[in-house]
Amino acid sequence: MKVFYKILTFVVLLLIVTWFLMPRYLRKALIYQKPGIEDYTIFANRKVKIGTPIPWALAKDYNKVKISDTCLAHINEFGTVAFLVLKNDSILHEEYWDGYSDTSYSNSFSMAKSFVSLMIGCLVDEGKIKSLDQPITDFIDAYTLPEYTHITIKDLLTMSSGLKWDEAYSSAFSVTTQAYYGNDLPKLMASLRLAEEPGKIHRYKSCDSQLLSMIVEKASGKSLAEYASEKLWIPLGAERDALWSLDQENGSEKAYCCFNSNARDFARIGQMVLDSGQFNGKQLVSKEYIRQATTPDTWLKDEKGNTCNWYGYQFWTLTYKGMKVNFARGILGQYIFMIPDKKAVIVRLGHKRSTEKKGEIPLDVFMFLDAGLSIL
Repeated sequence: MKVFYKILTFVVLLLIVTWFLMPRYLRKALIYQKPGIEDYTIFANRKVKIGTPIPWALAKDYNKVKISDTCLAHINEFGTVAFLVLKNDSILHEEYWDGYSDTSYSNSFSMAKSFVSLMIGCLVDEGKIKSLDQPITDFIDAYTLPEYTHITIKDLLTMSSGLKWDEAYSSAFSVTTQAYYGNDLPKLMASLRLAEEPGKIHRYKSCDSQLLSMIVEKASGKSLAEYASEKLWIPLGAERDALWSLDQENGSEKAYCCFNSNARDFARIGQMVLDSGQFNGKQLVSKEYIRQATTPDTWLKDEKGNTCNWYGYQFWTLTYKGMKVNFARGILGQYIFMIPDKKAVIVRLGHKRSTEKKGEIPLDVFMFLDAGLSIL
């Protein structure tokens, strides 16, 4: 019996020592295990402040058309918490589940990448970025090695930086997990090295979006949240301050993810992109930049040699039922769909998405599009 207690004591002590020796991000990852849509509650946040709210108009047929039972089954299957359809600048349909409402915060996850792209467009319009072909070394002081001079802003926008990055969400030891739960994003970004020639191969990497945010901050002289407030949230007439999660208190925004807002305010981004950068009579981002951002990067190949016909400047794009659909996308099935042919925007927020894909597109994308189109 004494031997048992000695062994037990040794194991407990070993676990305690191991716990305190492991990196802080890894301890946090083991505690929370996987990302969730309410993770703003476990991170420090910076407000993206509103100005004067511009309430949405409600369509004449607001919530009169119901989602079909088949589409509703798919919506429920993936833990949807919000589903909203805009038509002609008005809310045609909205539903909420699981205790969520039109003001509830929910994590954008990688939809935030699209928001960062829009801010790059604003800086181009302002002349603070001279060209998307500028090397990132013009803005990021940590990147002083000669090899980095070959990476351009456009390479970051198109996910073709050539930087080494493991976009793995299920591994506690991946750099993506370190970025999400760690507390020093600038240091992590400064440690990255080239794995291949920039501007040649499209590889989806969150580091490219995070580096874009560093360019936004350098060029604007403001924090990412401040600039997002000035150029997006205030002119879009958002009705609630958004929360951009940080790597630590007063630290850096997790730019590649973690913009927390609600379906109604997320829809404003979609409406602005749908209207070629215009909202409420004002041009917020140039029409040309929006065109480029939603045009596939067909000059690039992926690692399998496929032409990149699904991605633009941090926006996804596809053709569905003969219609072009541009969209922002998050890992747990966060979507802002923009359908020009229908003058419509569809927002879906929820807890998970399909694990099956058609090419680079998760199958739930088509299910949510069908649900929205059935109402339009």
